Amino acid sequence: MTEAGAFGRVRAAEVVLPCADLEPCLDLFGALGFRIEAISPADAPRAASLSGHGLRLRLEPGPGAPGELRLLVEGPSRAPITAPNGTRIVFAPAEPDIPGGAFRPRFVFAPAAEGASPGRAGLLYRDLIPDRLGGRYIASHIIAPQGGPVADWVHFHRLDAQLIACRSGWTRLVYEDQGEPFLFAAGDVLLQPPTIRHRVLETSPGFAVVEIASPAVHDTLADHDLSLPTDRLEPNRVYGGQRFSLSRLSEAVWRPFGTGGFEASGAGLSSPSGGRIEARRLRIAAPGSSLSLEPHQGELLLGYVFAGRSRLLIGDGFDLAADDAFVIPPGEPWGLSEAAAGFELLLVAAPAVYPISE
Repeated sequence: MTEAGAFGRVRAAEVVLPCADLEPCLDLFGALGFRIEAISPADAPRAASLSGHGLRLRLEPGPGAPGELRLLVEGPSRAPITAPNGTRIVFAPAEPDIPGGAFRPRFVFAPAAEGASPGRAGLLYRDLIPDRLGGRYIASHIIAPQGGPVADWVHFHRLDAQLIACRSGWTRLVYEDQGEPFLFAAGDVLLQPPTIRHRVLETSPGFAVVEIASPAVHDTLADHDLSLPTDRLEPNRVYGGQRFSLSRLSEAVWRPFGTGGFEASGAGLSSPSGGRIEARRLRIAAPGSSLSLEPHQGELLLGYVFAGRSRLLIGDGFDLAADDAFVIPPGEPWGLSEAAAGFELLLVAAPAVYPISE
């Protein structure tokens, strides 16, 4: 029961469906797993309240559309049916397939000057792949301008892969069976496996992340029955074929990359993600250096400039500055030149095939 408010104290909620002939409807809804909670009048029933599958229905005479009832079922789907009162009953899969879309590769350049737009919960969103490469991938620069506690709830995502890199500031996160809440800070990268329950607790002012997910359109589902943190610690637990993994910038191991004065550090996400996605940090060790790279054979290769300036060598070339982003299509050679002191780049590959050694 909820607390009394502007509409009084609410004890329950019912969806009302018009029903002129009660008995055959009770037979059908009973076969579908609903049970009678109330019925009246006793001598000649004309109305009834039913409950089942987390839903309460009220069948009673009266005007109104018969509506549609969707039942989420396991196993093979079946054709819809129509109840005696006209209500259409649809049987939908409880865990539908994740639509990936037909991958359509192309080069993308998303300059920081394009700016961000207001999104949910007071956040600012900047779309890094406007056409979603056919619906396969979405990438966003997400900013929390104000900071402070976040009005989030325990939730999870139904998708194939999701990587989050902290661009600036920090946030406090908590994940299912991964221990106490922790700080996710600038330069850190994490793999958020499918279906893992999690919650954002608070952020610093100006906190921002770069988030990449596949497919572009996916479900976010609430879990109102789970409290975080849990009393279990299972760092190797598998969620949807993947494991949670956090790569700290403070613990990064840098190795020389190529012959042009660059260094690279892998985030180590290929194995936990089952080869679905990987990230690399790239930085300049000798200003003015250049770098030529062979074509990749995956799908997504996204670069995001964290700091400094350089020139992207593809096509006619593009000048790069902080918060610029780009996508290199498969089969295209590319490179960097004239990298200035302090240049830092995040590279994300999906699948996790990319010619940078650990």
